[in-house]
Amino acid sequence: MHRIAMDPSPPCFRGYGTRFVLLCVLVPLVLVSLLLLSVDSNGPTPWFSSFSFSLPLHHGGGGGAHKEKDLESQRGFGAQVSFDRSGHAADVSAPPVAAPSPAQGPVSPLHLAPLSSPLAPVSDFTAKHIERKSYDSDLVSPIDNMATLLFERNTTEDVMPLPRGRRTRYTKLQRLELGLGRARAAIKKAFRNAGNRTALPDKDYVPQGPLYRNAYAFHRSYLEMERLFKVYVYEEGEPPLFHDGPCRSIYSSEGRFINSLEMDSRYRTRNPDLAHVFFLPFSVAKMVKFIYKPESFDISPIKKTIADYIDVVAERHPYWNRSLGADHFMLSCHDWGPHSSKAVPHLYGNSIRVLCNANTSEGFDPSKDVSLPEINIKTDVMADMMGGPSASRRPILAFFAGGDHGPVRPLLLEAWKDKDPDVQVHEYLPKGVSYYDTMRKSKYCLCPSGYEVASPRIVEAIYLGCVPVTINDHYVLPFSDVLDWKAFSVQVSVVDIPNIKKILMGISPTQYIRLQRRGAMVQRHFVVNSPPRRFDVFHMILHSIWLRRLNIRMHRPQVSD
Repeated sequence: MHRIAMDPSPPCFRGYGTRFVLLCVLVPLVLVSLLLLSVDSNGPTPWFSSFSFSLPLHHGGGGGAHKEKDLESQRGFGAQVSFDRSGHAADVSAPPVAAPSPAQGPVSPLHLAPLSSPLAPVSDFTAKHIERKSYDSDLVSPIDNMATLLFERNTTEDVMPLPRGRRTRYTKLQRLELGLGRARAAIKKAFRNAGNRTALPDKDYVPQGPLYRNAYAFHRSYLEMERLFKVYVYEEGEPPLFHDGPCRSIYSSEGRFINSLEMDSRYRTRNPDLAHVFFLPFSVAKMVKFIYKPESFDISPIKKTIADYIDVVAERHPYWNRSLGADHFMLSCHDWGPHSSKAVPHLYGNSIRVLCNANTSEGFDPSKDVSLPEINIKTDVMADMMGGPSASRRPILAFFAGGDHGPVRPLLLEAWKDKDPDVQVHEYLPKGVSYYDTMRKSKYCLCPSGYEVASPRIVEAIYLGCVPVTINDHYVLPFSDVLDWKAFSVQVSVVDIPNIKKILMGISPTQYIRLQRRGAMVQRHFVVNSPPRRFDVFHMILHSIWLRRLNIRMHRPQVSD
């Protein structure tokens, strides 16, 4: 019986001979590998540079949202988190203080790194790494100079081409991250081409001019969002507390966004494995209406409902535990939205919170949270709220009418109430005087904070062609990561309330006309459309969430031999 000699070479090389394979294939592969390893003198460079700081986890709340139920199979990679008997992360040994240096080593599944801005390149992120830029709590705008911030890390690498033979070995999550990495690279390139660029083609609108911090980069980011961004809406929960919200009230931003996203077909995906972010579709405003006991000032039922909901989605789906909520977002225009998010520490500390009450002194973090414009919609006919006369047909210098509540308005009423015909400040309008008509007759509309920092008067002023004058402290204005509010509004600090007339009179007629015209141009970004249209308020909110998602990165952790 004859034995058949087996050729040990791979099928694609059989018939060529061992020497040929060694000389023509294996040797060049070894040389290329050595060349790649020598690019960085410190050793091989991963697809994205790793740079992380430790941050202690928050404790308490959340219940089963953090339970270790087949956690390894849920995550799909080798990250490990230990849990105590109560179901909370148990590997935190430090109090919630400033982030220590990398030399101190990891103390929890979460890490922060000092990044630049939501549009800036960022370092590696895993389920055990969350990297974001931390901002000073007194900072009103999250970005002062986007181009400078983009390069403050001086990063030269965003995306490396993958060897063709390894593409199929990447998980679905890693493919998502590679797509986001390419988007970051495209946006970074847009910044680099600031001095020599041509407008990007767009059939609807091309952002340009001083309204934007960087119009070209914003446009590129918006187009990348349209090409790539996917949102998964958890289907758990029933209306009215979930998948619903107020659409004709001061909290209409909440309901309009929820309803628009529920009906959306471009950004919403039914496949959670394709999603970049996950929406928790509860409505705090509806909870206040249906489960809050009036005048009790007890929001614990609301917090418990939110905690129970996150427990449910964490038990049924792997995505919350995979990132500890970092790629999830909630949205609330109610004043109690920020406090309600404390029901689950990871929701408060990790997740993207889209809030009207964007108060940095109360925990709002502009590097991960989104400022939601407060819009008081009373009718579906938006035409009644839009438009106004030209600058020459506005005889009133400044106007305000509103209740005496909160820390700022009493100071405004004390200084100006019924004292000056040029600065018309009223607690209650006289009979027969129209609120909107008076705004149309005014050059500037005063927008002081009430109980909370946000005010619907800001958007109302933009709608009616009245230059908004914001009077507040610690408020992050909506979309301020891309819009330059100084180009179409006036900011007055609380201490300067007695000097309002002097400040406004000091603005030249030419500059005022510029402010008003730019306000008319920026109006498209605050208009509520049904169905939504490109660049309107719905898409601007989505774009703000997109930027925050770009500011974190997840990847399979490196496993040492």
